[in-house]
Amino acid sequence: MATPTPIGVQALLLAAGSGSRLRPLTDQWPKSLMPIGGRPLMEYWLESLWSVGIRDVLVNVHHHADQMMRFLKRPRYREWVTATHEVRPLGTAGTLISNRDFFKGSKILLVHADNWSRCDLGGFLEYHNHRRPEGCPVTMMTFDTLVPETCGIVETDASGVVIGFHEKVVDPPGNRANGAVYLLEPELLEWLVNQPTVSDFSTEVLPNLLGRIATWHNSEIHRDIGTPEMLALAQQDWNPDQVGGGSETDDWGEWFRDHPVHRLIDELTTDFQDSR
Repeated sequence: MATPTPIGVQALLLAAGSGSRLRPLTDQWPKSLMPIGGRPLMEYWLESLWSVGIRDVLVNVHHHADQMMRFLKRPRYREWVTATHEVRPLGTAGTLISNRDFFKGSKILLVHADNWSRCDLGGFLEYHNHRRPEGCPVTMMTFDTLVPETCGIVETDASGVVIGFHEKVVDPPGNRANGAVYLLEPELLEWLVNQPTVSDFSTEVLPNLLGRIATWHNSEIHRDIGTPEMLALAQQDWNPDQVGGGSETDDWGEWFRDHPVHRLIDELTTDFQDSR
């Protein structure tokens, strides 16, 4: 496993979404903090960033902002994680543009942090920094999906550069999907700043970059937990020997351990298993 030192890499974890497909769970609790193996999803992402040496992280929040802010104010995140509260959602590209001063001059790891993903993040960084094809300011993480009609399917050339997108279409050409995790060169943010009306990264930015997006494939775990079925499947993915056995104790962790959302997740998982 690659273990690079990603100097000059900052991260943006997108966590402002409402998670409408997960209602009624998301009526009570933010999607990015949904438990997987008893731990909040966001905790896994932050743990992964720390493990590869990323020490400058911005998280945008909106839905259940108070709960998200309380989580991010834990002592373990105080020195290296910054939260930005969007009173009105800015969109995935809009958040980058709005926080351009935070990222100016840096490579950016852009993550849709409401996805459940386990991967060799160090290998992803190493590929982007040293092995991606020339002329590609973006590297996209891909994964193989079981439900291609619900995902953004990508077509690539022989070198792995994206040459086509098929966003949630019936019978797409393959099952290799956009994982919504990207590494961006500083030039891309400079380009975005000159596109002030752009708000969505997937639909308004990526189509302008066909032929200039490298891909790196995640062959481990990657799920969009946006539906009850996918969230239930994620509980079965969890293995303490592979993803860490538990978080260190603090006041928030002790409070979270007794939160009613765990009972709801257990019921959801049981119902899903009984229906199979």
